[in-house]
Amino acid sequence: MSEPSKEELLARIAQLELENEQLKQQNGKKSQHEQFNKIDDNFSLDEYKRYGRQMIVPQFGSLESQIKLKNSKVLVVGAGGLGSPALLYLSSAGIGKIGIIDPDTVDTSNLHRQVIHNTEMVGEFKCISAQNYINKLNPHVVVEVYPTALNNDNAFGIVSQYDLVLDCTDHPAVRYLINDVCVLLGKTIVSGSGLKSDGQLTVLNFANSGPCYRCFYPQPPSPDSVTSCSDGGVIGPAIGLVGVAMAVETIKIITGYYTKDNFVPFLTSYSAYPRQQLRVFKMRKRQKDCAVCGENPQISQRMIEDGTINYKTFCGRATFDPIDDKFRVSPKDYDSVVQNKKKHILIDVRPREQFQITHLPNAINVQWDPTFRKADAIEQYYQMIPPKMMRFMLFAGLEMIRNWSLKSL
Repeated sequence: MSEPSKEELLARIAQLELENEQLKQQNGKKSQHEQFNKIDDNFSLDEYKRYGRQMIVPQFGSLESQIKLKNSKVLVVGAGGLGSPALLYLSSAGIGKIGIIDPDTVDTSNLHRQVIHNTEMVGEFKCISAQNYINKLNPHVVVEVYPTALNNDNAFGIVSQYDLVLDCTDHPAVRYLINDVCVLLGKTIVSGSGLKSDGQLTVLNFANSGPCYRCFYPQPPSPDSVTSCSDGGVIGPAIGLVGVAMAVETIKIITGYYTKDNFVPFLTSYSAYPRQQLRVFKMRKRQKDCAVCGENPQISQRMIEDGTINYKTFCGRATFDPIDDKFRVSPKDYDSVVQNKKKHILIDVRPREQFQITHLPNAINVQWDPTFRKADAIEQYYQMIPPKMMRFMLFAGLEMIRNWSLKSL
């Protein structure tokens, strides 16, 4: 038998290479099919029915994105006006594990806006109340609860277990703590805030490369300028809208809609009055001189855990000018004044809205203005306020005006 020629050998080699390539392609298709079969086995028929409507949305990313949601772990700090709607939609969307941390209990005054709670849960920890609701809403979601405040001691241990954090708090000190811990652990933050009828939303430390909270606010706001929902009031649906938007941003981040190439730092601002407005502002990038994410960071995990960084001290506390006891009158003593028909004028310095809700009989509403504290403003308001209200000027720090004395009730 004659030896094959060089041309025949080359032809045979080419044929074998072609067959080998065909086999590779076939094996690749088989492996991919087996992979999807494995994915399919992880999803029940109920899950396909439950998430089907969102999986067919082109921007969402089909089954692959649903897998990412199922494998994700999200921590929600605060189960109040922002956290409640965010939790509802994240659990409905199929987040695999949700952690909820909140030290507060459900109060009746919460129910008009914190929609994950109900009347039967008044007095229960908010995180446990939310867990009960989610378990009924979607049994495929694992819920971990932390009925405690996030602090220097536990923050790293809790946050490190999750892929992403939703900041739904209303305390500047906690916001800075969340920010610093997440930056040091490389976690993205979806941050929201709301008061009265306005709200804001942003994404911080995206992919551990975007700007953080300290990039925007190197110094905390004045404690006297921070108003709580209990003092300033809140329109439930307005704040709820921000919470829902936070859930949307969370889904976009987890499913990979955002990348380092297409993500642009932003701040979304919502106002419900006088007409609804939704505006988006482009924000600056990560700052080189930032204390935690900059080129020369000044904050470390050790400094946080050993208490070197004291967030309450950093943010300060609201200052009060307490009234001396000699200028006070107790409710019992005031009742005696009324019963004995002693001449007096009762000035209610609360905002008009609160005064209209309830007030003592014969009270006169003169809203307090911080400018009254300024000495140069006294004379100006002296001319503007009717004689019967002159006694109100004592709130500016004067002990006696025209023989009128002040007692604070």
